[in-house]
Amino acid sequence: MNIKFSASVAAVTLFASALTANATELRLSHQWSTGDVRHKVAQMVADDVAAADVDLDIKIFPSQSLLKAREQYKPLSRGLLDMTVLPLSYAGGQQPAYNLTLMPGLVKNHDHAARMNESPFMDAIEGIMAEDDVMVLVHGYLAGGFAAKDKCITKPEDMPGLQTRAAGKAFEQMLAGAGASIASMASSEVYNAMQSGVLDAVNTSSSSFVSYRIYEQVACYTPAGEYALWFMYQPLLMNKAKFDSLTEEQQKALLAASEKAQAFYLEEAKKEDAVSAEVFRENGVEIAEMSAADFDAWRTLAKETSYKAFVEETPNGQQLLDLALSVE
Repeated sequence: MNIKFSASVAAVTLFASALTANATELRLSHQWSTGDVRHKVAQMVADDVAAADVDLDIKIFPSQSLLKAREQYKPLSRGLLDMTVLPLSYAGGQQPAYNLTLMPGLVKNHDHAARMNESPFMDAIEGIMAEDDVMVLVHGYLAGGFAAKDKCITKPEDMPGLQTRAAGKAFEQMLAGAGASIASMASSEVYNAMQSGVLDAVNTSSSSFVSYRIYEQVACYTPAGEYALWFMYQPLLMNKAKFDSLTEEQQKALLAASEKAQAFYLEEAKKEDAVSAEVFRENGVEIAEMSAADFDAWRTLAKETSYKAFVEETPNGQQLLDLALSVE
């Protein structure tokens, strides 16, 4: 009897261990360091899901430790990756409509970005994602600016002759229209490119400017301020089929964690610009400001280059652009 009882207890213990071991694990990949706000958003979701105790674990792979920055959307859409925090315009080659999520001068400020997230424009973008079996868990826009090794950049006339990195096709088109030469790369590659002389200038997010220590390589920084030309949509995405495979309790925990993280993301995004300017100033970098006239000059150039090309190259491009422009 005792032997049988002991064997039964051992079997139950083994079964319980197997259940724990079989708790669902989601793999989340992104390109940033653990100090970056985008990692913090991912970590917040992972921590809150773990605290919900629904047998769901999110394992985060930061700093391109699982996949390269620009190689995440396709595996996500095919179910080979569960989650990612991704600048959506990186997938503009697969879905040209995504280039509209990094369009010069389209978003005016962070509150405007939050309204974009809840608009018919974003509904249309999410509809395109759904066709790729991708869904949004956390919406988020980040602002950004310019930095250069030898001069300040505030207006189109500052660009001729500069070898420049711009995040996204639309900014590349606009900066090329201003006379810059374009070098395409992920923000994680900018530091080495500037250090080796491949780049003279860079256009990226306030968060990336700090997390990648670009202040060590430049003489002047033009942060997002009263006028911000650069806003980039960088959501936390998930494979839809994987989400659908979760239990109802797991889905609820994930959605609740994501809602909390989205509010955090917006508040932190608003802080990033001023924080980045202060970090650069403390490291001896000159801080420049874009004027209203500078902003208008960029917008005029964008309409002639980026906006025009988007409409010509993208199915329903004019309709999507009009939806974005209609958000007050």
